[in-house]
Amino acid sequence: MIMLEINNVSKNFENNGLHLVLENINITAHEGEFVCILGPSGCGKTVLLYMAAGFINPSAGRILIDGKIVKKPSLDSIVIFQDYVLLPWLTVYDNIMFGLSKINLSKEQKNILVKEYLEVVGLTKFKDWYPHTLSGGMKQRVAIARALISDPKILLMDEPFAALDPQYRKYMRQNLENIWEKTKKTILFVTHSVNEAIYLADTIYVFSSLPAKIRKVYKIDLPRPRDSHSREFLNIAEDIEKEIAEEFKKTLDEYSDETKVLERALNNSINC
Repeated sequence: MIMLEINNVSKNFENNGLHLVLENINITAHEGEFVCILGPSGCGKTVLLYMAAGFINPSAGRILIDGKIVKKPSLDSIVIFQDYVLLPWLTVYDNIMFGLSKINLSKEQKNILVKEYLEVVGLTKFKDWYPHTLSGGMKQRVAIARALISDPKILLMDEPFAALDPQYRKYMRQNLENIWEKTKKTILFVTHSVNEAIYLADTIYVFSSLPAKIRKVYKIDLPRPRDSHSREFLNIAEDIEKEIAEEFKKTLDEYSDETKVLERALNNSINC
């Protein structure tokens, strides 16, 4: 069953004229599939995620979740951000409970669900702690539990581990994989880390530089849990790194050309 369809999506922004960010993007995610998006910085990965969440609308094309066109935010899709967005005056327990604020369940049913998801993310012992007492990884686990408890059709994850140190980031991706295997949620995950994408994804979409198009699609058939030191893993990583490096070089070349134009204009104005 197809859970997410991104069909011929393009996005323009007004900035002294039309600025094309995404061009003719096509992505499909089946129910329970883990999909990652990779690409150079500033290529529109987060813009696409926000369109899938209904925060902004495509300039062309359409996005469907479970067969319904996305027009505005809904409980069908929940975004997990880099900076956790926890409510500082609420405990871990109450932050997770907040995910049920728009769900019509009895208080007893909600309490049962909160306890269940505290176990899923391994935070039962910390249920009475406040966000300022938690590590970055623990905060992100609270955010994941709060998102999962409302039972969305798809999780949209925007660089969720970017603020963590390398060791904790490795732990969190293993933790996320365990949570995903338990819940089998469809996930669209934006990251800059090639290794992270290969470790987690069933499918990886590599974006080009602006205006972003899909440069290449990788189906990752490696057995789980994945060994990042295996020859197969390293071969995929090397190939993806090469694709991204070529796109990054294009960005640098364009920047260099723009700089030369500006330098010539500045020199001409001085000479005048």
